Amino acid sequence: MVEGAGTDGTDATRAPYDPMPHGPAEVGVGPWVGPWPEGEQWDPALLAGGDRRNVVDRYRYWRLEAIVADLDARRHDFHVAIENWQHDFNIGTVVRSANAFLAAEVHIVGNRRWNRRGAMVTDRYQHVRHHPTVEGLAEELRERGIVLLGIDNLPGSLPLETLALPRRVCLIFGQEGPGLSEAARAACDATFSIAQFGSTRSINASAAAAIAMHAWVRQHADLDAQDAWRG
Repeated sequence: MVEGAGTDGTDATRAPYDPMPHGPAEVGVGPWVGPWPEGEQWDPALLAGGDRRNVVDRYRYWRLEAIVADLDARRHDFHVAIENWQHDFNIGTVVRSANAFLAAEVHIVGNRRWNRRGAMVTDRYQHVRHHPTVEGLAEELRERGIVLLGIDNLPGSLPLETLALPRRVCLIFGQEGPGLSEAARAACDATFSIAQFGSTRSINASAAAAIAMHAWVRQHADLDAQDAWRG
């Protein structure tokens, strides 16, 4: 076993949510070198000890609250809703994608508790709200002037590839396997599907969510802005 390794052979010094477990020996950056910067966004503990979080470089050493405030000033107009009746492991991955594409809010419909593992801590930076029923979610969205569109390969679904997505929209996704519930289908203003060319009937729910969110980004986001991060 290598020095610093856990009992299961993993590196105990790495963050448990490290997105690159086979990458560099250290994640993030170490303690700040030189005079500390001034400003309310800086976190003294991170400046002193280093920042090993899964955040882009612009937010290194920033306080969590400061990062959320900066994201809030730039959030997009689309929302994401996920049905949660079976504690689907895909939910966390959808939340992570929603953070990457800077969704306004994520709505968990059904059970309050959801599987956070796939979120890799990104839910700390994302507004996540709970709704006991899809009917309640739909009513609130209507009051806010937000269109509710479902994604599922149902008969009559509109093709995503040729669909002009509304700017103010909530994209709702069902559970892996059964897809959108009957209640969700009835609540949606329309449903759309993603073109497929292979033998499988469907693609993974979190993959479909990422494709749909990126479709909104391609149509409405300012891709020339300095805020767009490409790695």
